[in-house]
Amino acid sequence: MAIHPTAVVDQTARIDPGAEVGPYAVIGPKAQIGPRTKVGPHAVVEHATLGADNILHPGCFVGTPPQDLKYAGEETRLVMGDKNTVRECVTLNRGTAQGGGVTKIGSNCLFMTGCHVAHDCEVGNGVILVNTVALGGHVHIGDGAVLGGMAGVHQFVRIGRFAMLGGGSMNGQDVLPFATTQGDRAVLRGLNALGMRRGGFTREAMNAVKQAYQILFLSGLPQAEALERLKSGAPTKEVQEWIDFIESAGKRGVMRPAVGAAQIEEEAGA
Repeated sequence: MAIHPTAVVDQTARIDPGAEVGPYAVIGPKAQIGPRTKVGPHAVVEHATLGADNILHPGCFVGTPPQDLKYAGEETRLVMGDKNTVRECVTLNRGTAQGGGVTKIGSNCLFMTGCHVAHDCEVGNGVILVNTVALGGHVHIGDGAVLGGMAGVHQFVRIGRFAMLGGGSMNGQDVLPFATTQGDRAVLRGLNALGMRRGGFTREAMNAVKQAYQILFLSGLPQAEALERLKSGAPTKEVQEWIDFIESAGKRGVMRPAVGAAQIEEEAGA
């Protein structure tokens, strides 16, 4: 175990023998640091469970108290998987009692400088948050999603897997899997074809999603009728994921396009 002599380690913390803790780092109450995880100088970890092979860069804050006026010191936690990279000045807050008590981070994620993940969020695997992305409380991010620099996500919003949020976009509604968004008060802009290709989706799967997009947003049908058409057409796994996502939408609703159909259709091309 490599713990720098200037580091401060709470007596309730548990650090794997293979982990490293850098100068002036603070390993606070009830922190658990997994094998080969590296905690950089001046980083703070408390009330958090970290898996293996994570890299925490200088000055990040993991498991710190939620920025929620209802929080009154309840015993809550942040749980992180393996092989995540947390860059400088990132803040990952632990949960609240009202939100289930746990903020969850998957594996193989990248949190670039200055990102914020608020209380009770759930971030999937392979997610990238570019510099200064901010997630409100109770946000759910699906696997493989990419959030562009300075993007913001409203409380309780869901971002589907392999979605891509444009830089600077303000996302106030649920974003479909495989979709892209753009703009201040963002709107749906098409499909994340590049992300799907990188994710290993077949041409057939991508074409099925494109056709579903056209039915949902370009056909002029009311949403209920469009969904029934998708259901009646032996939907693929990906299209069924859209159906389930829309039908389980919360109070924020699902984001839709707000520009001309011709432009949307061009951008939706897979």
